[in-house]
Amino acid sequence: MTDASSACAVTLLRGADLVASPWKNGGGVTREVAAFPHGAALDTFVWRISVADVAQSGPFSRFPGMDRTLVLLSGAGMMLDEAPGRTHALTHALDIAQFDGETDIDARLIDGPTRDFNLMLRRGAASADVEVWRGPTQRTLNADIVLLFCAESANGINVSAGDHAPQALVRDDTLRIDAPRALRCTTHGDGALLVVSIRYA
Repeated sequence: MTDASSACAVTLLRGADLVASPWKNGGGVTREVAAFPHGAALDTFVWRISVADVAQSGPFSRFPGMDRTLVLLSGAGMMLDEAPGRTHALTHALDIAQFDGETDIDARLIDGPTRDFNLMLRRGAASADVEVWRGPTQRTLNADIVLLFCAESANGINVSAGDHAPQALVRDDTLRIDAPRALRCTTHGDGALLVVSIRYA
């Protein structure tokens, strides 16, 4: 019988290798971390994770049929005004907002640029849980794909997944684990990870 740790695949995605794509409206840049299928266009992916540097206030692009999660990584934060009359306040690092991609959202920067973590999922095709792990942690992973994004780190975070070799993550690095079925994951070091567990419908 094949054990969980040998059946899964572990890939380290370095933040330093991510490519910045400027927004058409000049309001910021986005760096894609990972998507499925690989290389899929914005209207065909099942899920997509990216990091965005937001330089100015303004409306968000609409993505009909998508479920969105936005996490503040750095900066003074932003207010996301959602019609009618609802506002998501992202004022502290790792504050989380969730909303439908077709919703009209107007972003107001509080005091200068921000950096944000973005997850988009095609509704009905995939779902996800988003957690924040701080400091040394031991958890069991069970999903189709888990992505561990290093959101905060002074000296790096070491991640051990089953029998796979430990991986050292620094800020903006991501450890992608495909098919982690009952896989034991242990982290060491100060800082914080954003953990996205994706399951296909």
